[in-house]
Amino acid sequence: MNDTPALSFVIPAYNEAARLAPTLESVGAYFRDFAGGVEVIVVDDGSSDGTATVAGKLVPTLARQGLSLQVLSNPGNQGKGYSVRHGFLASRGQVVLFSDADLSTPLTETPKLLEPITAGQYDAAIGSRDLPDSQIGVHQSALREFAGRCFNRFVRVLTGLKYADTQCGFKAFRRDVFLPVFQAQQVRGFAFDVEILYLAQNIGARVAEVPVVWNHAEGSKVGFNWRSVRPFWDVALLPWRWQRGGYAQVAAVPALPPGLTK
Repeated sequence: MNDTPALSFVIPAYNEAARLAPTLESVGAYFRDFAGGVEVIVVDDGSSDGTATVAGKLVPTLARQGLSLQVLSNPGNQGKGYSVRHGFLASRGQVVLFSDADLSTPLTETPKLLEPITAGQYDAAIGSRDLPDSQIGVHQSALREFAGRCFNRFVRVLTGLKYADTQCGFKAFRRDVFLPVFQAQQVRGFAFDVEILYLAQNIGARVAEVPVVWNHAEGSKVGFNWRSVRPFWDVALLPWRWQRGGYAQVAAVPALPPGLTK
């Protein structure tokens, strides 16, 4: 395994023991011949169902396929944003891609995100379910889709972001550009995507929104209750934090390093 693999594949996981094994087996099969090497990082977010144990048992399987697997554990249940940040900061790859554990976006969509980055055209690429060429096989409930549209409109008004979909759980980043962004990240919950994209916008990072295939998977960890207002609050705080210097440590975008490969 290379000291600096071409790709780090981060999977945030909360109570995903039932589907994590087939997910990791799929990841191993898909990336086994990936040029430059791949490290897989599973971040267990305080699960109570043995998620970390299930992941740990797959280390030898992925090793036989030429991939390293690292299992990290959060100090209790911290949130998806905390988990992705934990995985990103522990990564070593030139490009870091995170995916939901249910693989709602199939692994075969990976090249759509990696090619704009490795070609030097963009610093990040985000999967989108709401572009004209996006393909949704299995939809969420009508209520969840309506809530998503409301949230997107709120994000646009508060942050100036113009993306059709900030919340798809399939995104890739040049690590050298986005390391200071993830170091500065403060949102621990589901609005962390907006924070990362907001900071990227403010430092001039190049982000491509890419239409992907997506299928809703049952077992979502997002419910409708009093906690549902937290993402709106987290988004509302972003401009205030930026204006008050709360993200002062975010560096300027560095030049594309020579030799960045797929």
